[in-house]
Amino acid sequence: MVASSRAPVAPAPTAGTEAWLSALAGAALPTRRQEDWRFTDLSALQTLPQCLAAPATSCWDLETLPAGISRLSAEAAAAEQGRSLAATGCSEHWPVRLNAGADPALLALRVSGCADPLELLWQAGAGEGLRARRLLLVLEPGASLDLFLLITAAGPQALSLVIEVAMATDSRLNFGSLAIGKGGQATLLAHTAIRQASGSQLKLVNGSSGWALLRQEPRLVQTDGAAHACLRGLQLVDGEQVADTHSHVCFEGPAGSLDQLHKVVADDRGRSVFNGAVQVPRVAQQTNAAQLSRNLLLSDRARIDTKPELEIVADDVKCAHGATVSRLQLEELFYLQSRGIAAAQAAALLKRGFCEEVLRELPAAAARHRPLQSLLGEA
Repeated sequence: MVASSRAPVAPAPTAGTEAWLSALAGAALPTRRQEDWRFTDLSALQTLPQCLAAPATSCWDLETLPAGISRLSAEAAAAEQGRSLAATGCSEHWPVRLNAGADPALLALRVSGCADPLELLWQAGAGEGLRARRLLLVLEPGASLDLFLLITAAGPQALSLVIEVAMATDSRLNFGSLAIGKGGQATLLAHTAIRQASGSQLKLVNGSSGWALLRQEPRLVQTDGAAHACLRGLQLVDGEQVADTHSHVCFEGPAGSLDQLHKVVADDRGRSVFNGAVQVPRVAQQTNAAQLSRNLLLSDRARIDTKPELEIVADDVKCAHGATVSRLQLEELFYLQSRGIAAAQAAALLKRGFCEEVLRELPAAAARHRPLQSLLGEA
């Protein structure tokens, strides 16, 4: 007997689950008639067991805080919450509304000076239903932080995460995350909204694999110009998995810069969607923005939809974007095989090299979780 490696067949969507989710969000579930959701298969969400995780199992596990990091008071957190979501135009997005309706566990932190590295873990294990968390970060002027976030989950459950970041003048944030679904049944909905003041430096690196449905929306606004953002993304999809990323960057001042690279490896019947929007209004003169979507297709049945998108009104800018979809290069495979490496091993080496370009930019704290092996299911 040969065992199948495919994920269990999901039950049919039920109107009850849709109604439950819509009631939590205070708005109807998105449909494919909406442009931002046109390619998104919501089957995994529509078949979710109707239960919210107990608050005790939703809390952030963080006993001590590194030097330079403190908790925001309830008053300060309340004053800051929602500002980055509003500034980046996503306060009313359906996943954000769902998160608010699911009574998320909030972790609100202030970063001062050169803080020690911070590592956050959300290891949901095998479970059912919906779990929600929020993270609020406020970086004071000149503050600096390396932050690593690990998310893992299995079973028919959905994780809802909303992250808000406010970066003051001359602050620096190196924020990396790994999101690993196990068993191909779990869903992750993640919004990251970031405000950057002038002189701030942001590096945002995401790696993910193994989710039945992954919806990520990194959204960034440079409020005064003269800030820099580096965005790196890597998604692996296999089986019937769907990975859907909608990034949005807006420059609201002059001399801002962006360096964005989004990479995908799609195999079997996996599907990836990338929509990267960059807005450069007239006030954002001397903007320097580059966006590239690179995709590796390993199966005739896999599908990739990618749409880099520049909206430029300013006339003194340097902006570029591009997208490629390709297979493993025959010349490279031949080169490796000509040196005695078997075909399967040669293909694996090229695939690993494709992924490493993004993963090597994760914060140092990621190393002990073996990012490449974890994403490839080898850990």
